Amino acid sequence: MKLKQLLTTLGLALLLAAGGAQAADKLRIGVEGAYPPFSWKESDGSLKGFDIEIAEALCKEMKRECELVEQDWDGMIPALLARKFDAIVASMSITPERKKRVDFTSKYYNTPAKFVARKGSDLKISKAGLKGKRIGLQRGTTHQCYMEKMYPDAELVLYASQEEVFQDLAIGRIDANFSDSIAADDGFLKTDAGKDFAFVGGDQHDPECHGEGAGIALRKRDKELRKEFNDAIKAIRKNGVYQKINAKYFEFDIFGG
Repeated sequence: MKLKQLLTTLGLALLLAAGGAQAADKLRIGVEGAYPPFSWKESDGSLKGFDIEIAEALCKEMKRECELVEQDWDGMIPALLARKFDAIVASMSITPERKKRVDFTSKYYNTPAKFVARKGSDLKISKAGLKGKRIGLQRGTTHQCYMEKMYPDAELVLYASQEEVFQDLAIGRIDANFSDSIAADDGFLKTDAGKDFAFVGGDQHDPECHGEGAGIALRKRDKELRKEFNDAIKAIRKNGVYQKINAKYFEFDIFGG
């Protein structure tokens, strides 16, 4: 009996030790690096952008050592589930469909989607107006969900990255872009390539497709890590760190209501 109790005690001790080691492990954060102003890569290979700085601020608040891991958008959730990294900080919207596969923190920002077209194009944002029009958007995003649901007669042209959408819009291969409004404004409209383009049709939103804002995605079993991130999001909003990062990239608070 004593031997059994000893073995049980030793087993519990090993489990506790393993849990402590896991908590101290380096966190690997999945990022895209191709979605300015939220994330991009400099010529020297360094990663920059709002998402990047938010990830770093959250890690600092949690007192966790973090490593940023680049990942193409299409493979984000599969790579998370395959344990290539522990969390995704890549402007991923919290949607009912994604919640079937992964868990999310509370939002860390929420901005509307909009169409962008060439000035003077007279593009009408309606089912009739978009019928047969070539609309460019990033593959596997909430914007693809929205277009397929709301404008099924438009011709969707899907791209691996948002940068590719803007490139083809500038040279006239597509009639319009549909994306997050901030990404379109800072990543295209405020550049030389976007000077002849403008937003059309106002804000676009569907709760089923666009969800509740952008959150940090994690594996469903990582409940403690989710709590750590949620506490850290609240903390950087309260202590002003979030606002300082926000002000570097945007002229208003993108956290949303």
